[in-house]
Amino acid sequence: MSVIFSIMTLLIAVVALVVANNPASSATAVATAAPAISVTLKEFSLSPAALTAPPGPITIQVTNAGTVVHNYQVVGVAKTRDLQPGESETLSLPLVTAGKYEIFCDIAGHKGSGMTGTLEVAAGMKMGAAGGGAAMAMSADEMDNVMDKVAKQFPAKTAGHGGDLLEPTIGADGVKQFDVTAKIVDWEVSSGKMVKAWTYNGVVPAPLIHVQVGDKVRIVLKNELEESTAIHFHGIRVPNSMDGVPPFTQPAVKPRGKFTYEFTAREPAVGIYHSHINAQVQVPNGMFGAFLIGDMPLPASAGITKADKEVVMVLNDSGTIGLSLNGKSFPATEPYTLKVGQTMLVHYMNEGLMTHPMHLHQPTGTVIARDGVPLTSPYQADTINVSPGERYTVLYKATDPGVWAWHCHILNHAEGSQGMFGMVTALIIEP
Repeated sequence: MSVIFSIMTLLIAVVALVVANNPASSATAVATAAPAISVTLKEFSLSPAALTAPPGPITIQVTNAGTVVHNYQVVGVAKTRDLQPGESETLSLPLVTAGKYEIFCDIAGHKGSGMTGTLEVAAGMKMGAAGGGAAMAMSADEMDNVMDKVAKQFPAKTAGHGGDLLEPTIGADGVKQFDVTAKIVDWEVSSGKMVKAWTYNGVVPAPLIHVQVGDKVRIVLKNELEESTAIHFHGIRVPNSMDGVPPFTQPAVKPRGKFTYEFTAREPAVGIYHSHINAQVQVPNGMFGAFLIGDMPLPASAGITKADKEVVMVLNDSGTIGLSLNGKSFPATEPYTLKVGQTMLVHYMNEGLMTHPMHLHQPTGTVIARDGVPLTSPYQADTINVSPGERYTVLYKATDPGVWAWHCHILNHAEGSQGMFGMVTALIIEP
């Protein structure tokens, strides 16, 4: 044992002597330990999105600075766990060979909303963001000019308008028939931003269906998608066989197939119709629309019997559509107008994957129903938290003239250094 110990001691001494006499080798060893690239995730972006590196081991420090769960995947190489808001993980990539690698967050709908990037690996490239690093910070004047330019485009014109009333054909038996076709179309979410939207009748949101209690309803679904689909009537009382959930209540509607839904509108409802097959893709990508039965009664305390305007506002945050109100993103969202003293009834409907606190700067609203059920005690609120699948009905009365911002109050859904975007519109109150 003493001999072995002596030999080990001698070897350690020799190594130490070599390093001491050759500091360059030590420096080279330190230099080859490349620093980590820092990447930030949020709704809905990777920052920086484009990375470069020389071949070899790569370390990426990934931080979720968003408000929901995200992950980070370098396709074919490595992936983080699902990171909660505020969490970080160090992603150590093995000996990465030259090539171009796709990066994205694979939480449902997040890739389609913009959480994509690339890693380019080639000899001679520097480790970091493509182009040498993050962009220089803007001056105050530069930021103001950019924000003003975006705001002055509102309301920007785009092709396509969703949510308009779908008129039925009425048969000899009195049945109101609505023909609905599922298909993929080019949809302009904001000026110049064209996406592949999955739609009913080619628009986002789908056309509004509005019937009265007692009406006999027939929905004829034609499927022009390349995968199966179905329609679920969310928040609407229908027979089990008409609930639209394959394989439990019906067979899937195959590509180029048809299915007919028939039921009687038994009670008032503020509902939604949407897909219930591959819903994490089909719904955020645009297959949703409002379905109203009857008319919402206004509370006696409001002192009015009928609102001057009735608005459906469908919220989305994912898929190809992304952060949007009624299928459009600011500055292409639709403004709303009232005169002082007029009232507006708003049905908020959330078809996204996240909760959205909707805030109208003026006036304060009266929440009168949740999920289509009138509240026994309506209440005042200027911010209404709408979770996925929920519907809130709010009565607003115009009081003060002006252009009043109206947006989701998760601020990175509405405004950044480049100005307002996403889930923003305005209520214009005229004298």
